[in-house]
Formats: sequence, C-alpha cells, structure tokens
Amino acid sequence: MAKIAVYTMDGTENGQIELTDKVFGVEVNVPVMHEAVVAYLANRRQGTQSALTRAEVSGGGKKPYRQKGTGRARQGSIRSPQWVGGGVVFAPKPRDYSKKMNKKARRLAIRSALTTRVQENKLLVLENLDLPEIKTKQMQKVLDQFDLSKALVVLMSSDTNAILSARNIEGVKTLPAEQVNVYDILKYENLVATKDAIAKIEEVFE
Repeated sequence: MAKIAVYTMDGTENGQIELTDKVFGVEVNVPVMHEAVVAYLANRRQGTQSALTRAEVSGGGKKPYRQKGTGRARQGSIRSPQWVGGGVVFAPKPRDYSKKMNKKARRLAIRSALTTRVQENKLLVLENLDLPEIKTKQMQKVLDQFDLSKALVVLMSSDTNAILSARNIEGVKTLPAEQVNVYDILKYENLVATKDAIAKIEEVFE
C-alpha cells in the first residue's frame, strides 16, 4: 500500500494515510480511460439540435421561373438547398448520443485515473475541510497554502460550506466522493481530497 502525507488546512503535515492498491495502485489502462472520457462527454450532449429538410420547409410549390430561355440555371423550387431560406441537406435531427460502458470497465477507468494522480504526486490529502462559514476567501486561502490554481476537490456531501465556498473560484471544482469520474480527474491538474472522501472512494470503487 502506498503511503501519502496528510495535511491540515493551514498547510502543516499531520501524519500519513495508507492508500489501498485496489483503487490507487492498479495497472493504468489508458484505452479504458479514453473510452470513459468519450462516454462521459457523449452522455452530456443534449442531442436536441434540429433543422428542416427541403421537404419540411414551407412554400416553394411553384416553379420559380420557366425551364428555358432565361439564361439561368434551371430551378424547380425556391426551397431547394441552394436557395436562401431553403432546406438543409442531411439536416441534423434530435438523436440520442449516449454511450454505455460496462460497470467493470468504468470502475477500472476511475481506478486508473486515480492511480495516475498518485504516480504523478498530484494527490493532496487534507485532514478535513471544515469551514466555519460559507466564505470564498477562506477556501481560496486553503488552496493558496498549497499553491493550487486548477484543482478538483473531492469532499463528502455533508461538507456544504466548503462546496459553496469553492463554487466561485475559477479553475476549481468540487465533487462528492461517490461522483468522481475520469473526465474531471484528468481535466484538473491536481486532485484534492479529505481523509473521509478517500475512505468513501475506496469503499465505492474497491
């Protein structure tokens, strides 16, 4: 098991924590992580875009001008795709972009992403993030102690003050431990988690 230092909110080291190899020490599988990111982004798409084909655009029943003798190209309808206000060729229609991923593969992808953060020394474990009130300055002060500008902060759902204090900090995102995903872990340069959040992650993804 890998050991990693635990810090208090003021930046002082306060012991160590053991990370289970089943979650934070697996063999990194890059293709599975890629599949997870693609599925995550695809599932975020609404798929509600829509445009009209020439069959759906109103008007255009009459031939614009006679077939011959005008010197211009022949036209059958003012709703043809080449006309302004005409239909769209292969018009996009509402569709479902979602991608399914096997549960085992999804969990392996998350473990691989967590392992990469440990290997790159980009995982910071805090004793807690118990803020007495909702205050962005307090949360920013904690992050500044560790020189963090772009970070994913993983907390327990009960850490309401910390979650609300971080919502206006640019480059920082908070997530409950049970909702961590490959995309956010890899997107942010650093991963910050409380001891309780680490325990929850190991419980959910072991």
